[in-house]
Amino acid sequence: MKKSKFSEEQIVRILKEVESGAKVAETCRKHGISEPTYYVWKSKYANMEVSQLRHLKDVEAELARLKRMYADLALEHHALKDVLSPKALSQARRLELSLAMQTHHGLSARRADRTLGLSRSARHYRPRPHDDSPLIDVIQGHLKDNPGHGFGLLFDQALRPQGFGKTRSWRVYVALKLNLPRRGKRRLPDRIREPLEVPLQANHTWSADFMADALWSGRRFRTFNVNDDFNRESLRIEIDTSLPSQRVIRALDELVELRGSPRRLRLDNGPEFISAALHQWAQRHGIELVHIQPGKPTQNAYIERFNRTLRTEVLDRYVFTTLDEVRRMTEDWRHRYNHDRPHRSLGGLSPVHYAMALSALTSTSE
Repeated sequence: MKKSKFSEEQIVRILKEVESGAKVAETCRKHGISEPTYYVWKSKYANMEVSQLRHLKDVEAELARLKRMYADLALEHHALKDVLSPKALSQARRLELSLAMQTHHGLSARRADRTLGLSRSARHYRPRPHDDSPLIDVIQGHLKDNPGHGFGLLFDQALRPQGFGKTRSWRVYVALKLNLPRRGKRRLPDRIREPLEVPLQANHTWSADFMADALWSGRRFRTFNVNDDFNRESLRIEIDTSLPSQRVIRALDELVELRGSPRRLRLDNGPEFISAALHQWAQRHGIELVHIQPGKPTQNAYIERFNRTLRTEVLDRYVFTTLDEVRRMTEDWRHRYNHDRPHRSLGGLSPVHYAMALSALTSTSE
């Protein structure tokens, strides 16, 4: 709304002029206002003095301030009621707050309880402890023999016949966290420790293991390394972001097609190496899978030593941006490792040269 160019004090003085005997039309023409405006002012400010108008303005300002104060207090009260709701605070905590309001602020017990949303009976309630040990013993005894049973079978077969109620049984069942999904521990067959021996010929025993690293972007990738224990030759390094058992089998198939099947394949107990698919693949090719004991990486020392060399000379030495870059540089290093890099355990020869020298020596002796 457009603000008037006359103050309220000026409006009251104009009205006083007419009350003193001046004509309305002349007064309106004198001050440049219309007669309807005059009558609007008269209906609002008639019979008022300037001092009364100032007092009215002070009263309206005070009323506005009180309204704002009330609104702020109402908002804070609503927020506190929401925070102190039964869902936000436990009953014990609300009892403590009620006692504090009575002690420090002089509120009565009834008013403090009403403010906190606390029932009067809660102040005098004393919980009775439940002895659920017989029920817990029955549940644990049944699940020990039948770990795959859920609550339905447990209640029908073990709890109902002994007279335990369903509601109580479910409460204890949940308290024991048996309602959460249970994943049974996958048990490995017995792993027998075998001495780490150097094979007398190539393709007798292969060793395989996984490694992990990351690109410059932070994306993780894995390597699947396969070595021949006879001359420590690196047969293959498969690299990708994911290497499931089917990918491992495909890489081994390609190796078998190039070099023939080994007699034995030494592995750890990773999920890819204990899969049924790899076991079936080994049976088809007549390969014995030799698993080391869990937590004993030294039983697969040849491939572990190779992993350290690969980590030191390639993975930790360069910054890779793409998987293709990792594959290219790793394959180039693998060729130099097999053909040029000397090994102390091989008499200072590279794996390829050691195999050639041993082959020539065998041919000469024959």
